[in-house]
Amino acid sequence: MSEHYYSEQPQTAHDLKKHEEKLRGRTFHFWTDAGVFSKEGVDFGSRLLIDTMTVTDTDHILDVGCGYGPIGLSAAVQASSGWVTMVDVNERAIGLAKRNAEENGIRNVTIMQSDLYGAIEESQKFSLIVSNPPIRAGKSVVHAVFEGAAPRLKPGGTLWIVIQKKQGAPSAVTKLESLFEEVEIAARDRGYWIIKASQPIVMA
Repeated sequence: MSEHYYSEQPQTAHDLKKHEEKLRGRTFHFWTDAGVFSKEGVDFGSRLLIDTMTVTDTDHILDVGCGYGPIGLSAAVQASSGWVTMVDVNERAIGLAKRNAEENGIRNVTIMQSDLYGAIEESQKFSLIVSNPPIRAGKSVVHAVFEGAAPRLKPGGTLWIVIQKKQGAPSAVTKLESLFEEVEIAARDRGYWIIKASQPIVMA
C-alpha cells in the first residue's frame, strides 16, 4: 500500500527543506519534509484560506490536519491574545509544526498528534475551527472533520474549510448544510472554495 501524508508514521526517507513564505503580510520560515502535505511550500488552497478567514485577537482556534503548520501558525499570529491548538495524525508533520512554531517565535500554540479530534477533550470549545481536510483520505474522513467540528464550537463560533470544486466542494456544502444553520462560500479562486459554516444545528 502506498504511503500518504495522512499516514501516522511516514517511512519515506527524509528530505528536509526550509522555505520562506509571506502570509498576511508577515514573513515565515517553514521546515518541510517528505511524507507531509505540500512539502514544496504552502499550497494555494491553504494560502487562500489564510487570506480569507476572519481571526480576532482573542480567538481560541483549532486547526484540524495542521500539517507542518502554515494555517495554524498564521492564525496564532493574528490571535496574539488567544490560543491555537494544532492537531495532525502524521507524527512527522507534528514534529515539523513544533519546529516551525519555534522557528517563527510563536508561543501561543499547543501542537499534538491526534487522529482528527481524538486527543481533544470533549469539553474544549473553540471560536474557530479551520481545516484544509485530507481529501485523499476519503469522503468519510472529510465528513468526520465537519461532524466533529459542530459540537466543539463555542456559541457564535465558525468553521472554515478549503476544498477544490473538482474534489467535492459542492457535496461538502451539502453535508455542511445538514450540520449548520448558516453555510456560505466566502471565496472562490482557481477552483478552490473557502466555505464558512456557523450555528450548528441542534439535533433532536
